[in-house]
Amino acid sequence: MSKIHQPMIGYAQALQCLLAQVRSLPGEHCALVEAPGRVLAADIRSPIALPSFDHAAMDGYALCAREPLAAGSEHVVHGSQAAGEPRKADAISACEIMTGACLPDGFDAVVAIERTELLDTHPDGSPARIRLLDPLVAGYNVRHTGADAAQGSTVLTAGTRIEAAHIMLLAALGVAQVEVVRRARIAVVCTGMELQADPSQPLADGHIYNSNGPYLVAALTTAGAQVLSCETVDDTASTFAAALQRAVSAGVDLVISTGAVSMGRYDFVPDTLHRFNAQLLFHKVAIRPGKPLLCARLAEGPLILALPGTPMAVAVGFRFFVVPALRAMMGQGAEAPLRAVLDTPQQPKAGMRHFLRATLHQGAEGQLHASVSSQQQPFRMRPFAGADSWVVLTEDAGDCAAGKRVEIVSLEPCAALGIRPSP
Repeated sequence: MSKIHQPMIGYAQALQCLLAQVRSLPGEHCALVEAPGRVLAADIRSPIALPSFDHAAMDGYALCAREPLAAGSEHVVHGSQAAGEPRKADAISACEIMTGACLPDGFDAVVAIERTELLDTHPDGSPARIRLLDPLVAGYNVRHTGADAAQGSTVLTAGTRIEAAHIMLLAALGVAQVEVVRRARIAVVCTGMELQADPSQPLADGHIYNSNGPYLVAALTTAGAQVLSCETVDDTASTFAAALQRAVSAGVDLVISTGAVSMGRYDFVPDTLHRFNAQLLFHKVAIRPGKPLLCARLAEGPLILALPGTPMAVAVGFRFFVVPALRAMMGQGAEAPLRAVLDTPQQPKAGMRHFLRATLHQGAEGQLHASVSSQQQPFRMRPFAGADSWVVLTEDAGDCAAGKRVEIVSLEPCAALGIRPSP
């Protein structure tokens, strides 16, 4: 890694540079019950038709209506077909049928029981003759074979994050295991002699509890990654280098560090990476917060994202650099852009992309509105905990008056936007 001064670059250029270095992760097989939250590595084709047989959509009577049946027509009822029973042979005129039951051979329509008049019963009390109250045509109240999914059709595509709804579909198709993308392996290294990693102990004088490490572990896990280690080291290059070597030896795909990445006397990360012969991709991005962010790649090794240590710089680095990299590793495209009406005017600095914590609500007119917190200082964590989204103001946004439509991003990946009631 060259020690030559690197010029500050824009967010779009930095992200493009990062994603160009991302390597796709391999696939592995996973039991369906363990699949929620995983990402499909390959398309899934339906192994069967769904439904796999023609069946009744409701309780009633199965009839043959190839020729439409008139209201008032009378029909003799023979036998019944319950859900789960083998398909019955042809009946003579009509057959009592239950919801979900196979349509008996020779029948093509079902009349709901409440749309018939019972005229006679068998000695055991079962219906013997009915009269139709409405006309009946073929296909009525019948769920046809393959109507939901044809056999061999693609039902889910590679890159899909598996949710509960997908589990319902795959279980109905008899899919017992799926091919998913291996989880990204991540190492987190937090630097700073002031950091106290053990929250169960009283704070030493001049120390603070490490919040960046627990945040990144939680955020990465929610995003579907596997955190192999989370270390807290002091402000010396040797302890950072040792932690970095352990991460490399563990075979991680990405190392995320916090702190020691700016220009101060204790900001040793760039020089340490130089000694590791890392390729510097960029150092300093025109963003707020998080400008000193650094990205590098070790030869034959993992990507490295070195984030400033301020809490909101870490949050921005995770959401707007780490998350896109993870999505690329898992074969997912970029997140779809969303927009909202800005309720709080902003005067962003020209040439910088601003990431602002905000809350959302739906206005009386039905549009989504974003209210930016007045406390945007990067050390403040409480407004972050109370927010539900990021407002993104581009480098050329200019003065943003209330009413302007702006880009918004969910606070965390894989999370729905939290929309509050209209105030």
